[in-house]
Amino acid sequence: MKERYISAKSMGLVSCHECHLLSRWPEISGSKIVYCPRCGSELHQRKPNSLTRTWALLLAAMIFYVPANLLPMTVTAAVGTVQADTIMSGVIYFLHHGSWEIGIVIFIASIFVPFMKFMILIYLLLSVQFKSIKQPKNRIRLYQLTEAVGRWSMLDVYVVTILIALVKLGVLAEITAGPAVIHFALVVVLTMLAAMSFDPRLIWDVVEEENHE
Repeated sequence: MKERYISAKSMGLVSCHECHLLSRWPEISGSKIVYCPRCGSELHQRKPNSLTRTWALLLAAMIFYVPANLLPMTVTAAVGTVQADTIMSGVIYFLHHGSWEIGIVIFIASIFVPFMKFMILIYLLLSVQFKSIKQPKNRIRLYQLTEAVGRWSMLDVYVVTILIALVKLGVLAEITAGPAVIHFALVVVLTMLAAMSFDPRLIWDVVEEENHE
């Protein structure tokens, strides 16, 4: 039997983006701006230009993802030698020296997680634009996953910060942040903003339209 879903929008209700109060949407609002009765924020039945904003932020993050992985994350100067390490070369270094736990954590947080978020957001955007009605609950879970793991992508930046703070040996050794740090931080921030700008309620709108038809 085909499942039927009812959204708050179809019942004339709208959720506030700020305080999450569920309010009744005026039957005749026209171009009139509607405000939340509790916090006073402007109400929207759906986030304005959600798909366009998400695509723009996601594409910008994917562009910065390339130099974030190709440019040096750290530059180490010790006894007259200078060594620049990318994220992947750092992972390989830890694996070769027996610290495979650290290497795996950095690989997952800094390489796999951002790439996974790209794929999930692209899938969600395309599923809405092509009006897919398949497995809406699973797609909502995927969206919740991208929001939950987003903040942990900053792990590599934290590691670099800690190394710079700890390794202060004057003329013997010095670690400085490489140009990849800025690009990687932008990737994390942009993917988090992309996930926030995507409105998961659009998934249910498509399903509801199909049910009405």
